[in-house]
Amino acid sequence: MLLSYPLKKIRSLRTLKGRLLLGLSGTLLLLVALLLGLAWQVGKTLVLETNMAHLRYEARLLADEVTQQVELRIDALQRLDRIIGYSDDPEWLSYELRHNDTMMAWFDGIVVIGRDGRVIADWPSVVGRVGLDTSDTEFFKMVRGTRQPHMSEPFTGRASNAPMVLVSVPRINDSGEFVGMVGGVLSLDSGGLFSRLAKVRLGEQGYAGVATASGTILYHPEVTLINTEIAVPAANPLLDQALDGWQGDGVGELFSGQIGLQAYTQVWPANWIIGLFLPNEQAQLPLSGFIHKLGWMWLSLAILMMPILWFLLARILAPLQHLETQIGEVGLGRRERVNLATAMQELQQVATTFNRVEEERQTLVDHLQERQAFLDSVLSAVPQGMFVANFDGAITYMNPALLEMLGIKAARPAEAWLKQIHPDDFGGARDMWEHSLKNGSDFVRQLRFMHVDNETLWLDIHARVVMLTQGGHSLGLVGVVKDITERRQQEALQRWEAEHDPLTGLLNRRGFERRLEEAFADFQKTSTPSALLMFDLDHFKPINDEGGHALGDEMLRRIAQIVAWEVRRSDHVARQGGDEFGVLLPSCTLGQAQIIAESLRQAVSEVSVTHLDKEYRVTLSIGVTSFDDSDTSIEDALSRSDSASYEAKGNGRNSVVIRESTEMDPMQLFN
Repeated sequence: MLLSYPLKKIRSLRTLKGRLLLGLSGTLLLLVALLLGLAWQVGKTLVLETNMAHLRYEARLLADEVTQQVELRIDALQRLDRIIGYSDDPEWLSYELRHNDTMMAWFDGIVVIGRDGRVIADWPSVVGRVGLDTSDTEFFKMVRGTRQPHMSEPFTGRASNAPMVLVSVPRINDSGEFVGMVGGVLSLDSGGLFSRLAKVRLGEQGYAGVATASGTILYHPEVTLINTEIAVPAANPLLDQALDGWQGDGVGELFSGQIGLQAYTQVWPANWIIGLFLPNEQAQLPLSGFIHKLGWMWLSLAILMMPILWFLLARILAPLQHLETQIGEVGLGRRERVNLATAMQELQQVATTFNRVEEERQTLVDHLQERQAFLDSVLSAVPQGMFVANFDGAITYMNPALLEMLGIKAARPAEAWLKQIHPDDFGGARDMWEHSLKNGSDFVRQLRFMHVDNETLWLDIHARVVMLTQGGHSLGLVGVVKDITERRQQEALQRWEAEHDPLTGLLNRRGFERRLEEAFADFQKTSTPSALLMFDLDHFKPINDEGGHALGDEMLRRIAQIVAWEVRRSDHVARQGGDEFGVLLPSCTLGQAQIIAESLRQAVSEVSVTHLDKEYRVTLSIGVTSFDDSDTSIEDALSRSDSASYEAKGNGRNSVVIRESTEMDPMQLFN
């Protein structure tokens, strides 16, 4: 009972009323989602612009304040320089430094450095600082070279162990000569330069930072990062540009890996960069909260509207439910037509159309049953094998002639006799069958079928898709099957005879040259070596002249048999004509070919025929070569092996001559 109510609700969603309700609810939800998305995009743009303007403004304020702090300290040092004058007397300088103790409000320490880079005086005094050589430091070289105030790179104080910088101004005498510099040591922790940055509030994750143009961090909320190098400035293109002197703002990846807003300004007197950073997640937090609340409000409103929509749809669709009931009764045979009492004109038209279609359907069913009986009689009487398949490709009917041809029974399932199709033909036939069903094209295929008596039948199948006159939809296929086994056997015999010598059964010149072309193509593609043997029979003419052609033919058959036995199964032996023979050795080097040639020469020399108590023997003059990169066709290799055979015959017969492409053909000497 507890589950009956939810099940009824699920079933109700399958009705037209339920689907309309789902459609309206889905449309409403889609509209809400669209409005929320639009509000999110517009709000995100506004939030980005507002936060970017705020960051830009804050960055300028911070830069102005830090610039002012730096300039005030430079002015203080320049005033001190004018007070102490150009004297290098340590006692005088120390006295003046002590009496200008107000400088300690700006600095943590004051040093006076001479023209040679050594510290002359300092205040407050630090052991070991006076006399310290600073001539090799970057700040001394920079001040001496530019004669302008300079802010040094940060360093760690020896006494305080705190990060510090040195603000330096040059000491120039009346003659315009550089006589040293006055420097103020400034602590980055307590010097007051970055007190304003510590008060900047950019949410929970936003922060401000200061770095030198060389990439050393001067200020960061994480104090452990101060006086360290920026790890990978190139990972943040905006920061990389700021280190090169650019000022501006944008959106990019922060050091934490988050995408955030960034604004950069330059502190030109110190050659520093101030950056403000605010992650997108933090910037969009107020907007996401607002969108979340707005979404829940609209979703609650949509849920409250569903019962009202359900009631309205039930009232509107009540006549349609009556129509559905009567149509079901017509289908069950309980009534012949639909009689709908409703004022809705559309439903009345549907009822009238249904009654007309039902009358036409009944008439067509009667005609179809008559035509089906006629078609069954025709197919049963046809002597050719025929079949019918439905639009899913399943064969639903085979006539008696086809069943007899295949040696199967009508009750046998298709899955069983389909396995009798030859495995090499099954895959291609299945793919073409599916293609014909999908595209409406004819199925034309020849394939092998394993008969129950283990005989292989060659079948020619031609099936045509039956299409509806209107709409072009497929009803299935009707096919004709012919047994072409005898014709295929005759064609195979003709193909064999076209490439074989009838006397010896070896390849003839045509078949041999076709295999030569195939081997040469493999050599050109994959550099697979192949060797070629050409030879004719020495002392063969007396056999024909004295014993007749019958004795010569017997000798040719014996030699063909011996040669075929001696070579490998993958090799091709041919009778070129008369007593000329050729052997193609695929995947064979010249060294291997020479061994095979010697074995042929030895084996043939032992073959004999007898006539009138006289024994006749022959020998071989064999020319051996192989394909070469310089060959342009098989004629080049044939010419080399043929000339090598003539050379063997000229050397006294019964020999083997190896001819490579780089060797000169002796016959060319007489051309």
